[in-house]
Amino acid sequence: MKPERYFAPCPRGLEALLAADAAAAGGVDVKIVPGGVEFAGDLACCYRMNLASRIATRVLRRVATADYRSEDDVYRLARGVDWPRHFDVERSLRVYVTAQRSPLKSLEFATLRVKDAVCDVFRDASGRRPSVNTKAPDVRIHLFLTAERATLYLDTSGEPLWQRGHKIAKVEAPLKENLAAGILRLAGWQPGVPLLDPMCGSGTFLLEAAQMSLDDAPGLGREPGEFAFERLRGFDAGLWRALRKSAAATRLPADTLPIWGSDLSADAVARAGQNLAHAGLDDLVSLARADILARAAPQPTGILIANPPYGERLGELDELAAFYPKLGTALKRNFAGWDCWFLSADTRLPKLIGLKPMRKIPLFNGNLECRLYGFRMVSGSNR
Repeated sequence: MKPERYFAPCPRGLEALLAADAAAAGGVDVKIVPGGVEFAGDLACCYRMNLASRIATRVLRRVATADYRSEDDVYRLARGVDWPRHFDVERSLRVYVTAQRSPLKSLEFATLRVKDAVCDVFRDASGRRPSVNTKAPDVRIHLFLTAERATLYLDTSGEPLWQRGHKIAKVEAPLKENLAAGILRLAGWQPGVPLLDPMCGSGTFLLEAAQMSLDDAPGLGREPGEFAFERLRGFDAGLWRALRKSAAATRLPADTLPIWGSDLSADAVARAGQNLAHAGLDDLVSLARADILARAAPQPTGILIANPPYGERLGELDELAAFYPKLGTALKRNFAGWDCWFLSADTRLPKLIGLKPMRKIPLFNGNLECRLYGFRMVSGSNR
């Protein structure tokens, strides 16, 4: 069987990590593009990506692509797809449109034209048409438009893959799980290496690190039927069961992990504890209320990772300008021998913290451009 073409989007800045995930899942002809990865693969590759990738936002299967100039061209592209081969008429659908430099004046009209084309194909084939469900569709169809090219995809994931299902208690501006997983990998953290998040919020870094330590595939947390590919024609239930069974068999037995989290906010610590408990990880990770400026390193060496407030209002910026020098002093005093990493959109951080970063990695937290700053704290040095 000829392999299908796929596109997996991810947070910008993590494309190389996602390419490694695609190759590990059995993908071939892997190509990095801005904001994601293109690859070819069979059903097993698609299922593995959904099951095991911590970086992918979703996995989209390409069904058609062509040049276009108008909404009528988009309609003809969608009209030419044998949609009944991909899903049953009883399935509800929703069409999503993403565009970059598209000449079309109305993306809403393009969305409508794709929906009309899909329904027309079904009506011609069976005299019936699928219903539209904008809140919880069975099938998601994605149209991606560039300046000249239109591409149609079927979503094989359903809800975004960063939704692991563990965070029942959230805080303001939480980090998405796939970005957190990518930051852990970019920082060079590996299971077994001591890890501290001293500004843990709802515990995203802690949850991802604990699951990585146990080799716990993120997709195992989904209930049967939650992945979109389970609702598409051609779903191989036996293959999916075998892949899930294989992934579950590699999960390591639970044991206390060298992972610590703390926060100045007692409420944040409580929420992180609730999320860890919901994931069955609360006995494996150490949590405490503590001020990053006062707490000691839990081990002689390790990796500190934090997502501090960025400060988007003038008063907050002034507060951060006063906080950063104190943070630099605390790191030099308490974390010699550690690598310390901070995700921030505040470009003043390295100068105000008084430390020279060993690395500055561009990343995007949603649409917000950030930098991941890495500082190596050398014993007996202020640099």
